Amino acid sequence: MKVKKIRLKSPKVRRPKQAMCKVCFEYFAPQAKSVLLGGSFNDWKPKKALLKRGHDGNWKIELRLAAGRYEYRYQVDGDWRNDQRPVECVPNVFGTWNCVIEVSPSKR
Repeated sequence: MKVKKIRLKSPKVRRPKQAMCKVCFEYFAPQAKSVLLGGSFNDWKPKKALLKRGHDGNWKIELRLAAGRYEYRYQVDGDWRNDQRPVECVPNVFGTWNCVIEVSPSKR
């Protein structure tokens, strides 16, 4: 006797789409060869977020992030650096500080 296996499909759970927000990160480093961005939004893999250099020495990248609280740091020519602007910072496990950004959808 052959037993027939029946696959039960679980019902699809519809989750509301989370609004993505455009967030611009900037770092002024006219002499730098590369500026990358690592943070909790990209699993601290700075190669996933390469900033582009402008003619004025400002490096920029615009990311689309879901609302939430994120920690981040810049990697300038291989060295980790904090944001040059006054931002909230929290201690990290390496004895230095991570910058914090709160992303919230803009109200229209």
